[in-house]
Parts: sequence; structure tokens; C-alpha cells
Amino acid sequence: MGLATAASAATISLRAELASGMRSIAAFDLGCRRIDIAAGRDSIWAIIRRPGRGGVALRMAHCWGGCTKVTRQRRRTGERIRLSVDSAIGVQTVILRTNDIDLSLLRVTTTLIPATALLVPYFPRDLYPLGDDDDPMNADGRVEAAQRGLNAGLCYFHLDEPSFGSVLYLQNLTALNDYFAATDTKPDAAVGGEWPELGYLPPTPPQSGTPPTNPLPAGKTVTMSDALLVFHDDSACDEQDSARRFLQLLGAAYRQIDPPTTEYRDWVWRAGKTLHDLETAPEATIRHYGHTYIHPYTASEYPDIMVQMSIVAALRDYAAWTTRDIPFGTALENGLGKFHDRTLKTMRRYLPNVGKDKDKLAVDSWYLYHPLLNLGHLALDGDARAKRLFNGSLGLAVKAARHFHYAWPIQFKVDSFDVIVEARNDDGLGQTDVGGIYAYVMVQAYELTGEQSYLLEARRAIDAAKDMRFELNYQANLTAWGAAACMRLWRITDEEYYLHQGYVYLASFFHNCVIWESEIANASKYKVFLGATCLHDAPYMAIFECFDSFAAFERYLKDSGPDLDPAVRLLVSEYCKYALDRAWFYYPDALPADVLAKDDIRNGHIDRTLSFPVEDLYVDGQPAGQVGQEIYGAGAAFVFASRSFHQVEGAPFRIFCDHFPVTSERASERSLRFGLDGGHARQAVFSLVRLPRQRLPRFTLRTMAGERLRPHNRTSDLIEYRIPASGEVSLQW
Repeated sequence: MGLATAASAATISLRAELASGMRSIAAFDLGCRRIDIAAGRDSIWAIIRRPGRGGVALRMAHCWGGCTKVTRQRRRTGERIRLSVDSAIGVQTVILRTNDIDLSLLRVTTTLIPATALLVPYFPRDLYPLGDDDDPMNADGRVEAAQRGLNAGLCYFHLDEPSFGSVLYLQNLTALNDYFAATDTKPDAAVGGEWPELGYLPPTPPQSGTPPTNPLPAGKTVTMSDALLVFHDDSACDEQDSARRFLQLLGAAYRQIDPPTTEYRDWVWRAGKTLHDLETAPEATIRHYGHTYIHPYTASEYPDIMVQMSIVAALRDYAAWTTRDIPFGTALENGLGKFHDRTLKTMRRYLPNVGKDKDKLAVDSWYLYHPLLNLGHLALDGDARAKRLFNGSLGLAVKAARHFHYAWPIQFKVDSFDVIVEARNDDGLGQTDVGGIYAYVMVQAYELTGEQSYLLEARRAIDAAKDMRFELNYQANLTAWGAAACMRLWRITDEEYYLHQGYVYLASFFHNCVIWESEIANASKYKVFLGATCLHDAPYMAIFECFDSFAAFERYLKDSGPDLDPAVRLLVSEYCKYALDRAWFYYPDALPADVLAKDDIRNGHIDRTLSFPVEDLYVDGQPAGQVGQEIYGAGAAFVFASRSFHQVEGAPFRIFCDHFPVTSERASERSLRFGLDGGHARQAVFSLVRLPRQRLPRFTLRTMAGERLRPHNRTSDLIEYRIPASGEVSLQW
């Protein structure tokens, strides 16, 4: 991005005020940066300068009519500065907090007590990079990522001339729910802007001849902003450095916010109920060619191979966890061969008898590879039929990749590769992260056959996505599998390039995460924190992408080691932790009936008695399940149960943990060690869950330093502890 040639009135006004000077209120150092707190004509500012290297200006409070009085108040624990700001609109309190343990961080929280019922037609943005002579018009840099839709309210940029460095701005939107409720607004793409006017633009009611009149109530405190700025000394860089830096800065900001608490979810019960409904509900299955197949939605849509493999693979993991055969899963597996086309050497999307309203030769790019991913899992576990179908489909998988030069369109003809839909929108980009899941499939092929050509294909696919930066994400779970593929390639080749390229996938993934808890409309009835919107521009989070990303991240973390960046480990572990809690609300019986879509459901219908999740939950509280009740998402319960609950042979209980164990060792008949490697200074939930018709014994849980841990919660069925997310504990009973 070059030097600005045009500027808003707010930018020009700031430039003039900085040139003429503002009234100083306070000053302090934050690492190598100097922070000056100053009063302008209508705003209170934090001017953060790096001597000789430019700076940024943060508008901490906007005062219509001017600031009549600014008072420094007594600081409270953890505060650096506390200000009271009087103006015509009321009294604002501005609190500054800092952290300089690792990366320098400034947090500014501003609340307002309106003097009268206050209509808000407009507030200006709050962040401006500063060039030489404190002139924002002389600042040269680039915005790498800004808020998409209702995802995290972030802006990530670097100021190159002068060489101030990189900045992550994160607006803690959770704190602003009262503002959104009072004004009947939502923070859709509220953080971003046009250089050099960046940051948070408070959402306001749409203006017209008769605009809405939803005021902030008089005399009631409302949070106007809770902004976190994290600084890094370096600026412009290649995409790998930029991605890792983004994740490091985001991890530092994440540690400062207060994430919501999680609740225990009985995924074992949910899995049992789901299996029963799959076996017995007529809406779930259909018969063709003497075999049983899954409907994608309740009594709706034709069976397709992605849907079958999603359930088959999840049931196989669940069967291994229960150590018993599941005949229903076997019945589904028996029908897989009808999808295989020996002439084309591929698994076809639909059965040969698909209706005429479907193009049986059309396939979405990711649909070609996701079924192979799950077949590969089964094949590597020793399933001969899965191996035969997998190997028999690799020819076309590779041929398609080479034909499209590892840059896949949205949809194409599987026989001719004729493109049906080229791009997702006018940016010309197709399914940008398909190369990631293709690479994972190729790694599986290499591990099954030992043929170097497949490893070369995996490398080519990852390399072809170079320089996509924050445009890499197309569909959340594909991006997650891309990160897992990079980690696997690093382990196989010992080339750090792939470890670092995995950060590019993860940066794009977390850019599309909802790093706040919404209370807008129906969203107050469920959880959205740290969910990923299913597509790069989707208005909702989806259950399939949720649990498939969870499964990908389990493999990513298992393949990682001490070289994994701590911020990356933190963010990935936290995503999985919150998925176990948040995903519960996709199930209709976990939601109030009035939250669910009633009319114009796109696929099938919603039956609250069936333990199948709806596809879609909305951050802005739209009715859930507008897309339909997603039977192919029913694998979520089996995946969550088999990953988060751990059997203890011969004991009257099982262990639940919301982090993946890295060690689990049975020390004796009545003792074991359990090790985690999540985020430092974080807590994990560790629960002992009573088995049916058993009684919980007495327990002693200690850290490896010998500290005895006390239960956080206790019932007749469950004893819950909070343990360090990194380290080992010893359990005796």
C-alpha cells in the first residue's frame, strides 16, 4: 500500500492537532515505545511512538462538543492509568493496562455514562498510523488482515516507513454487548478501515429520512471500547514470518481477555443417542442396491460419498473407543463400493442411480478429496477394503491436481475437468485451501505405499499456495487439514519450511474465528466463542467444519513437538477446548424451540427428538438451522466422545479432559499419570465420570510437584478438577 493520496476529515483533523500540539495528561514507557496521553479538542488520545520510527495514535474517548474536564483518578489493581472525562454527552472512564512480559501490549477500556438518552448516528474510527512528524498522511504500510463479517474484531498491519513495526489491534467485542443491544446494531466488519484511518468503527443504526431511534440509556454505564494493541518491532516480511507474527500477537492478546467458562457436556450420552437415531429413524437412511446409505439432511438429498465417509470414519473411531463392533457402521461400509468408478478411477460423488435433477458428473473440488482423507484413515488402520478403494482413486486425484496446477476451481466435471464454477466471487479465487487437504491425502498415500511420487505431490500442493497470505482460507476444515498436512510433511522431511507454512494455514483459520461471545438476539441462548465460520465469507458457523477441524487439530498437535510456537499451541488447544462446549448447541434439543428456524428451511426439516445437529448457528442470532438438520454432521458426537473421554481399564469411572493428552501411563492398578501440553498458565478441565451401575471411589489428584488438587465441582456422577493445561498430574483411587 503506497502513501495515502486522500484522507478523511478525521485524519486531517488529527494531523492538524498533532502539528499544533495537544494538552499533555500523562506519559510512560512501554518497552522501546513511549506513550503520551493527551487531550485534543474532541478526543482523548494515546500517542504511541517509537523514537525515530513513527508511531500510532489511538483515540481512547470521543467527546462530542469537546472535553470539558479530564481528571486522573486513583489506579486500581492491574491498572496503569485511570481517567475520568467529562463532556456534553456524559462522563467517560478510560482505563489503561499494560503488559510487557513478552510482547508489548496496551489495553484501553472506555465506558460511558450518558448524561441523557443518547442517540448515536456516528462515531469515528480510533486508530491511525503516524509517519514522519506525526503525520498520518506520511505513514506507509499495509493492512494484512481485518475483521470479516462478525468474526474477531481485529486489524493486523505493519508500518514500514517509518519502520515502526507490526501491530495487532483486537477489539474485545464481548464487552460491547450492552452497546449492541441498546442501539440494536451488530459489529459486522466493524474493525478495519482504509489506510491510514483504521481500527474500530462503532456500529450505528442505518441512517435514512426516518432513522431508528434506539438510544443508549441515560445514567447507565455502557462499555464503548475495549481495545488491545500488541506490538512487534519487525514490519514487512514474507508470508511465513507474517503468519507466525500474527499468531504470536493474537496469542498475546488472547491471554489478556477473559474467555467464557465452559460446561461439561456428556458426549458419551450424545453419541449413544445419535447412534440409536441413525439406526432407527426413517429420516436418516435410505436403501439402494441392497445397501444402507445416509441422507445428508433429514429425509432429504441424495446419498453422497462425502456424507457416507464422514459417518463411517467417525463410527469406526467410536467403535475402537468402545472396543465393540457396531453393525450399523459395518452396514454403511458395505455400500461404499457402489460409489467407486473403475473407469475414471475415483470415488464418485453420487450413486449411479442419482436423480436427473443432479449432474452426476459435477463435483466440488473438496468433495473429490475429503472422502479419500477418511478412506486413508481407515486404510492406515489396516482396513483392506478402504485401502483398495483409496488406492483405486488416487489416479484421478493426482490427475485433477496436475490439470488445475494445484489451484482448484469451485466445481468441475469429474470426467473432463471442464470448469462449471471458476471462482467464489469477483476476486477470481477458487477453493484456495483444497491443496491442503490434497496434500494430506498424498501424505497418506506415501505412508501406505512408500512411493516418493506422492510425497512430491504433497510438496507441490503446499508450495502452490505460496503467497496466498490471509486469502488462503476457503473452508475452515480444509484449512485445518492443510495445517495438519504441513506438520506431517515437516515430520517426514525435517524441513522447517513446512512447519512454518503450517502457520500460514493457521493464521488464515484464526482470522476467521469468532473470538468473542455474542449476546445479540438468539445468540444469547447458545455459545459462539472461538467458533470458525464455515467459509471465508459465510454468515454462520457449521457443525461439520467444527468437528472436522477439531479432528485435524488433534493430529496437528500429536505430530507437533517442542519446536511448535507456544502461541500456536495455545490457540489450537483453546479452539478444541471450546469446540467441546460450543458444539453442544447445534443439537435442536439443546436449544429453545423458538430459536430454531420454522419456515424456508433449505434442506429437509428439523425434528427436535432426533439427536442430529442443525448445520448452522449465527453470531448475530438469526434462527438456527436455516440450512437444515445435518445428518452428515452427526459424526460430531462420536468424534468428541472418542477424543475427550478416556477409558480406564478395570476402574468404575472414565476420564474426561478438554485438552488432548500427550502422556497417559498406568502406574499401578489404582494409579495413573496424565500429561497435557496446552497453553502455559492456562487451566484444563479434568473430570472423573462415573460409569453406569458403578460408584465413584475416593480420589487423590496431585501435580507432579506433590501439590494436592481440590475438586472444583462434585456430584454423585462426576468429580471435576481444574488442572494446569501444561504438565502432568498423578491420580490415585
